Amino acid sequence: MSHLTTLVVHHGLLSIFLLMALESCCIPIPSEVVMPLAGFLAFRHLLGFWPAVLVATLANVVGSLVAYAIGNYAGRAFVLRYGRYVGLTPRHLERAERWFQRFGEATVFFGRMVPAVRTFVSLPAGFARMSIARFILFSVLGSFVWNLALVYGGYQLNKHWQVLADHVKPFTYLGAAILVAALLWFWLRRRSDQRAE
Repeated sequence: MSHLTTLVVHHGLLSIFLLMALESCCIPIPSEVVMPLAGFLAFRHLLGFWPAVLVATLANVVGSLVAYAIGNYAGRAFVLRYGRYVGLTPRHLERAERWFQRFGEATVFFGRMVPAVRTFVSLPAGFARMSIARFILFSVLGSFVWNLALVYGGYQLNKHWQVLADHVKPFTYLGAAILVAALLWFWLRRRSDQRAE
């Protein structure tokens, strides 16, 4: 996480474009870290608010088109065979495919706002040979809403940071304990999933 922070702080919009394009191209980079940080920098006048949202949205579409093309031309077997090199497990792909089967093409819009699904949603759209025009439209809309919400959240968090810090201070130790427990649970679950596969 510290490397992502350093990258965004020192390279601004270029790093946002790179990171968000990679995220949409099935590389598990957390936009939940990158874009609130962009909002934080926007509040500090080190980055433009709207440029950050628009660059991230453009990057998401570019990365999504790459993933869509892989799904469309290389197919499911190729993705399953080589996906592990970028952290894509069969479970990730099955989850994205279930969403696509359940909600159809609207998944490309709504899936952009669901962690984990958003990273891989372009693959089943490619498998299904979804209309490229509708794919781009839904990708733009979903990515814009997601990025706007995250940048705005980071902006507002920084704006009200002192007030928040004063209220949260009594819960610092409790929050730290919960965070450690959550990280431990996530790590154990991931190891269990890896053994099952």
